[in-house]
Amino acid sequence: MAIDNDEPNSQPSVSVSSLHQPQRAAVYYHPHHHPHPSSQVSCGPVHLSTPFNLVGPPPLAPFSSSSVSNSVAAGGSGGQSGHQPGLSIGSSSSAITIKRESRCVSQPVYSPPPSPTLNNNSLAISSSSGNSNSNSTSNKLRNSITVSSLTTVPTTQLLAWGPEQTREPNWQANKANVRERNAAMLTNELMSDVTFIVGSCKRRIHAHKYVLCVGSGVFYAMFHGKLAESKSVIEIPDVEPTAFESLLRYIYCDDICLEPDNVLVTLYAAKKYLVPNLARACVEFLETSLSARNACLLLSQGRLFEELNLMQRCWEVIDAQAEIALSSEGFSEIDYSTLESILSRETLNAKEISIFNAALNWAKSECQRHGQEPTPENQRKRLDKALHLIRIPTMSLEEFANGPAQSGLLTLQETTDIFLHFTARSKPSVLFPTKKRVGLQIQICRRFRSSAYRSNQWRYRGRCDSIQFSVDRRIFIVGFGLYGSSSGAADYKVKMELKRPGKVLAENHTKFFSDGSSNTFPIYFQHPIQVEADIYYTASAIIDGTELSFFGQDGLNEVTVHGVTFHFQCSSDSTNGTGTSGGQIPELLFYVPLEQTQSTQRDDKSSIHM
Repeated sequence: MAIDNDEPNSQPSVSVSSLHQPQRAAVYYHPHHHPHPSSQVSCGPVHLSTPFNLVGPPPLAPFSSSSVSNSVAAGGSGGQSGHQPGLSIGSSSSAITIKRESRCVSQPVYSPPPSPTLNNNSLAISSSSGNSNSNSTSNKLRNSITVSSLTTVPTTQLLAWGPEQTREPNWQANKANVRERNAAMLTNELMSDVTFIVGSCKRRIHAHKYVLCVGSGVFYAMFHGKLAESKSVIEIPDVEPTAFESLLRYIYCDDICLEPDNVLVTLYAAKKYLVPNLARACVEFLETSLSARNACLLLSQGRLFEELNLMQRCWEVIDAQAEIALSSEGFSEIDYSTLESILSRETLNAKEISIFNAALNWAKSECQRHGQEPTPENQRKRLDKALHLIRIPTMSLEEFANGPAQSGLLTLQETTDIFLHFTARSKPSVLFPTKKRVGLQIQICRRFRSSAYRSNQWRYRGRCDSIQFSVDRRIFIVGFGLYGSSSGAADYKVKMELKRPGKVLAENHTKFFSDGSSNTFPIYFQHPIQVEADIYYTASAIIDGTELSFFGQDGLNEVTVHGVTFHFQCSSDSTNGTGTSGGQIPELLFYVPLEQTQSTQRDDKSSIHM
């Protein structure tokens, strides 16, 4: 809104510079480099910049500590025999390198989860020579995720390693510390006393038993335990060569170099050889990279590895952005157990017809993975009991008639019973849940104490009303509340945007009807948008309609609602008078992730602060 005399907004203008997002650069973290506190995580910063892709089924479940002796007895392979679906992760040259501080620390006690039994529905790592069907399916998914906050350096500054470092006489004199000298021995045949034949491509990787035993209890048991391996050449068919090299790089010189291509397989290797700090870094990488389009696939991964934090983050995204998550190609790649968990989820924020269509797509893909024609009969067999987790009776009659009723998945008796459930007074019992999913409740952040109107003062002239905000925990923005006409009923057209520095996260062109009251009127984005803590975002609206309208006054710089604290500041994009003290966009509509909602006492009254 704007004042008639076009006086500039009395609130100070705050500009936010765009974040630089370099392409195809390595990201290097030095132990003495400290990014902005808002971008740090508990176990050291792990941040991404360039987009990358996650596709394909997740790898084998991790080894348990009880399987160490079995692994040693089997020559260190520890892998399951038989063919498993392939794993492929989209290519990208962006990398994250974490350089751990050289200091003495005591390693925490680490108890990995037990290895589940793998069957035909389990998802495993396969080499590049996996079957063409699984590779073809894996290559379909290309999910780009962009995360900011980074420090870039040329890749030449990374710690040099390998046989090239020992070609010169007296090469030791050129290495400043133990880390550099150990790095020179990484995959180096010089003084090597063990060779690993890794992966189905049988790559030979030289290593040194002393260094391995110091870095991993599994390697110690392999070479010095009761079932010590006496052979100097050991086959490890179940670990990818790139993952094994990443594991050795950490054991030799405390460097962690994660890329989209190797993060999942590196996590598997770290779990198998009981290297918890490397496993933790992999999980942080995945959590930072999480989006609605890979959340189901990463949930399947987290369940296999029993990574509770990763699973919780995945559920947050799946609940709030269920429509996107269920329509992603990654959903069709999950295992059956994960499918059941998702279909039984009470808080999925999606239409039931969307859930049914997602299950149908999964069944088609599952038939193809088993070499079957995706006929309705075969699809039903693949869905099995999971079909009855779909709440078909909660659909509209039209959705049911055009969807499940014609899909061929239901028997004639099931179809008849559900039709009668919709139309008859005396409803027959059905085999599907009849109670709608709860979903997530929309919360409202109100930033003004009151509203008012003044004749011939506030107008819309195609200019932007905008406000900046940040939150202290992760939420999902659903939409805005806007004021309407102060001179009777009127229709409005709105272009709404949510931005973070340098990027538009969401945009929607919509309409709303104002009844002439001082009430606010909600407008929504097509899908909820994930908002991270301690980052300023810009909410904007360009409104077209009756010029005179209500406006907010007595604005608040800080508002706490349902355990989430919002901070507001003026935006340089605001050219129509809206600021922290008054104007438009009086409300932000949002979801709180489930765990936060449960831990916060429900209270209809918001606490407010100046």
